Amino acid sequence: MNEQLEFDRDLDKRLNETSARVDIVGAREIFRGILATSAGDDEEAWLSLIAPDASDDIADSLRELRDRIKKSMVDDGLSVRKTDPKRLKALREELSRRDLDAFIVPKADEHQGEFIARHSERLQWLTGFSGSAGSAIVMTEKTAAIFVDGRYTLQVKKQVSGKLFERYHATEVSQEDWLASNVSAGMRIGFDPWLVTDHQRVRLVKICESAGAYFVTVSDNPIDSVWVGQPPQPITPMLAHPAKYAGQTSTKKRAQLISELQRLNLDAIVISAPDAIAWLFNIRGHDIPCTPASLGFVVIHAAGGIELFTDPHKMSPGLQDHLGNDVVVLETDALAAELGHFGTRAMRVGVDLAQAPSKIALALRSAGADVIHTSDLTAMDKACKNKAERNGTRNAHLRDGIALCQFLCWLDRVAGKGKTTEWDVGLKIDELRHNLDIHQGPSFDTIAGFGANGAIVHYRAEQKSSATLKKGSLLLVDSGGQFLDGTTDVTRTVAIGKPSKEMCDRYTRVLKGHIALSCAVYPEGTSGSQLDTLARKPLWDIGLDYEHGTGHGVGSYLSVHEGPQRISKHPSNVALRPGMVVSNEPGFYKTGGFGIRIENLVMVQSVKMPKPAERKMLNFETLTCAPYDLRLIDTSLLTSDEITWINEYHAWVKKSLSKDLDKETKTWLNSATKPIKASNRTAR
Repeated sequence: MNEQLEFDRDLDKRLNETSARVDIVGAREIFRGILATSAGDDEEAWLSLIAPDASDDIADSLRELRDRIKKSMVDDGLSVRKTDPKRLKALREELSRRDLDAFIVPKADEHQGEFIARHSERLQWLTGFSGSAGSAIVMTEKTAAIFVDGRYTLQVKKQVSGKLFERYHATEVSQEDWLASNVSAGMRIGFDPWLVTDHQRVRLVKICESAGAYFVTVSDNPIDSVWVGQPPQPITPMLAHPAKYAGQTSTKKRAQLISELQRLNLDAIVISAPDAIAWLFNIRGHDIPCTPASLGFVVIHAAGGIELFTDPHKMSPGLQDHLGNDVVVLETDALAAELGHFGTRAMRVGVDLAQAPSKIALALRSAGADVIHTSDLTAMDKACKNKAERNGTRNAHLRDGIALCQFLCWLDRVAGKGKTTEWDVGLKIDELRHNLDIHQGPSFDTIAGFGANGAIVHYRAEQKSSATLKKGSLLLVDSGGQFLDGTTDVTRTVAIGKPSKEMCDRYTRVLKGHIALSCAVYPEGTSGSQLDTLARKPLWDIGLDYEHGTGHGVGSYLSVHEGPQRISKHPSNVALRPGMVVSNEPGFYKTGGFGIRIENLVMVQSVKMPKPAERKMLNFETLTCAPYDLRLIDTSLLTSDEITWINEYHAWVKKSLSKDLDKETKTWLNSATKPIKASNRTAR
């Protein structure tokens, strides 16, 4: 203890005597926050926040401090991928202490994004479920239930105990349906207003009130009271995103947004979505996995003036100059006071009630402000990539194609020999991408599902239990990378050994749907839901389908799942516009057998039509550059036009990548892109 005290005093003195940005207390806070993220071992990251110009001896002492803090941190328990009954028991005891009969546990943080920091993984800690979407309800006296969508129905059965939680497909039994059947008069149902949107809150309140129950706001989350080892909130450097990649200055983006506020007669708007803030200010960070964003909140006033609420420790050197004098950076805790000011002036404040935490709307209404539901005003501009972003994403995909070809070449060499596992596959693709220029990490955790695991749509391999690649089945690999100039997402399904006739049939039908969507020409104003059928029809023809959407939007060095555009069965009134990037990923999944998915990213573009065309038309530019597995293609199911499309795509892949490949990979690519020919039974 004396040694530690002496060490701290000495380091604190030296930090104060230099140009360090914080003292020993601040350094400890930064280390705890950064160690809770993927940037925990990034020396450049934490040095920039603590002492950018540190001497060698101070840097050595800071390394020692980091190591000491790292050793002292208690295991957060998130490596457990199954339900721990002790945790459920502890939560129920805490709920009883708070006089609550039930509690809502969503997969969410204060920003309602897809990826959340380890600090916010409450659903996973409680249930063992590691999927990206879901929710649970825990009753104190009765039972507990978990709700997931079609992507996770198999996964939830593996990870969540059926004895402790009732498990439901959310489209068959929603949390609202279940709550309506299980609440009774006088019950107190607790919820964390930071983790539920206002739209969700309103629906749940109605259900509770109709049963004579109470929907109760908690001031602090009860899981946080019983979670031993819960990581702290993340702290990583907030960095300026270079203009050559952003393509438009933050000043111009903000001016356009303020003009829109004035047009809508709003006094201000509150923004909580990390990717919206990142895009608007041309900043990036690593607070959350896979999405390069910093967590915080923004208030923009129509009369001018902007407040960014975040942990000031995240501010990298020079960032304030990048933001400009009109942006004031404040502690996150100061947000509540700012929201209170709007009420005193009865101001009209825009909030995305479907995205922002209900806490914001509740605080504004409590203060007396007029809350106006305003969908994300950055969404459309962010989705329609500018010229620099379009060129950047093209370059990112060409760069990514090099790693993909190296990976597929390696896979053909090692797979089926009884040694390579799903886990090895994930490590290899990450390793190859890491070697590429301006690579910043994965855009999501690689899905490498072999055999029956491939039928689990969002399967995640674990090192100790991952399957070995053996001959006679299929490997589905869905992966993506973050680059300073773009975001990639690609899926290829590969035969390990000789595929069965059924495998080839299903693969080819998925490929036919994939090609049909790739070749679509459609008028301006068309939504993704109007195109979705094109990808499904070859499967529908024989009574098959898939549960997930066909396509999602993708950001520019931002979120791999970006709205508002999508291609899905679910109705959408969002028209596809030039510059939007969407995925094209039909699939087929045979439970207990194998999974197939083929995914390219495509970009919406204008297309000139010959006379007598009267409408402005759009089509897709294919971005992803990687060959399909020829061994799985049944040419008898293909039309001559489909065969031509495959051959032309493969010729483009070969031409685009060959010059940057090593000899072995180039030889492999020549074989993998060999033109295919029509069979005697080719479809007409």
